[in-house]
Amino acid sequence: MAFSPDLSKSTKLERYNSYLRRVNNTKLLAASSKLLFRVTLLVALLLVFFFTLNYPIGGGGGQNASIHTTSRFFSSGFYGTGAAWEKQVRQSSTPRRPNGFSILVTGAAGFVGTHCSLALRKRGDGVLGLDNFNSYYDPSLKRARQNLLSRNQIFTVEADLNDTPMLNKLFDIVPFTHVLHLAAQAGVRYAMKNPQSYVQSNIAGFINLLEVAKAAVPQPAIVWASSSSVYGLNKDNPFSEMDRTDQPASLYAATKKAGEEIAHTYNHIYGLSLTGLRFFTVYGPWGRPDMAYFFFTKDILQGKPINIYKTHDGTEVARDFTYVDDIVKGCVGALDTAEKSTGSGGKKRGPAQLRVYNLGNTSPVGVGRLVSILEGLLNVKAKKHVITMPRNGDVPFTHANVTLAHKDFAYKPTTDLATGLRKFVKWYVSYYGVQPKVKKDTPSEAE
Repeated sequence: MAFSPDLSKSTKLERYNSYLRRVNNTKLLAASSKLLFRVTLLVALLLVFFFTLNYPIGGGGGQNASIHTTSRFFSSGFYGTGAAWEKQVRQSSTPRRPNGFSILVTGAAGFVGTHCSLALRKRGDGVLGLDNFNSYYDPSLKRARQNLLSRNQIFTVEADLNDTPMLNKLFDIVPFTHVLHLAAQAGVRYAMKNPQSYVQSNIAGFINLLEVAKAAVPQPAIVWASSSSVYGLNKDNPFSEMDRTDQPASLYAATKKAGEEIAHTYNHIYGLSLTGLRFFTVYGPWGRPDMAYFFFTKDILQGKPINIYKTHDGTEVARDFTYVDDIVKGCVGALDTAEKSTGSGGKKRGPAQLRVYNLGNTSPVGVGRLVSILEGLLNVKAKKHVITMPRNGDVPFTHANVTLAHKDFAYKPTTDLATGLRKFVKWYVSYYGVQPKVKKDTPSEAE
C-alpha cells in the first residue's frame, strides 16, 4: 500500500523563511531610507554653509540683490571661488605704494595685457588680471604669460567678459580705481571666418563690462584699447584723432569703432570716465603669433616661403610698427591722467572725461624693410613671394600722429624697428629653443 508524502512540515518551513525575508527586506529598506535622508540633509547643510560663506546676505539692494546673489551662486559658484580665492583676488589688487591704483586688467594674459600688468605691478600698483584663455592662437603661450604674471604676484582670474556674475563678484570684492580694458577678439582677417566672435567679445563683452562698472561704488576710470583700424579707408596722412573714422574696412575695425561710440554713450549717460587708445601695429617679445613679424620669423627659420603684399596699384604695404614698451608707456600715461568717474551706483553726478588717442611710432616702415631686418638678425635669406593684397580687410598704410598724446601725457615713442625686432628675435629663439645660424667673424687681413 503506497503512502502520499507529508508536506506540511516543509510547507510551514518555507512560509516561515519567506516571512523572515520580508521582514529583513523591510528593515533594510528602512535603514537605507534613513541613510539616504541623512546624506541628503548633510549635503544640503554643506551647500547652505558654502552659500553663506561665499555670498553673505546683506549690503543693501533688497529683493533684487537677493535674486542677483542667487544667480551668481549658481553661475559662478564652482569657478574655484571661496575664501582662499578671494584672498588671492584682494592681495593681487592691493597697491604697494602710497596712493597707488587698484586696477583690473582685462586680457591680462594677452600680449599688451601682460606687459602692462608687469609695468603697473613693478611701480607698486595693485593689479588683478582677467582672461578667458581662448584658442584664437596657441593657448600655451597665454599660459606661459600667466605664469610670468604669477611669478610677479599678479593673480589672473579665468573668466569671460560676458560672465556678469563673475564680474560683479570681482567688483564686490575690490573697489577698483581703474580698469585697463585690453581684452578683445583680435585680428583683421579672422573676422571673415568667425564674425560672431568679434561681436561677442568686442561689443557685447565691452557693454557687459561697462554695465558692471557703471553700477560699481566707486565707479572706476576706464582706459581701453581701440585700434588704428578704425581709420579704415581714410586717405589723410598721418592719421589724426580728428580724421574721419566712419569707413571701416573690416569687421574688426567696425567693432572697435562701435566701441568708441558705445564709450561715448556710457560717458554721457552714466558719468563713466573713458579713454580710448588707438594702437598702431604693436610688436615685441611675448607677441601674438598671428602678426606678420611673428610668423615671418617662424617661416624664415623653417625655410618656408613668405607672402609680401603689394597694393593693387603696385605700391608697398607699410605699417607704423610700434614697440610694446612704447605702448605700455602710453597706457600708463593714460591711466595716470584719467580723471575720476562722476557717477555713483549707475547715476551720473556731473560731466565726465572722454578721450581718444593715437599710440603709434610715427615712422611707417614697408613690409619689405621688416623682412630685410629679420633676415639680418636671423642670418637666413627669406623665400619671398610678392603678391597683390587680397580684399580681406587689411589697409595698405598706417601712420600715427601722436601730438595729442604727447601733449596730454608726454607720450613719446623711442624704439625704432631694428632695435625692437632685435629684442623680439632674442626672446623668440629663447622661448622656442631655436638655434639660428650665427654669423661667424672672419679674420681681418691685418691678423
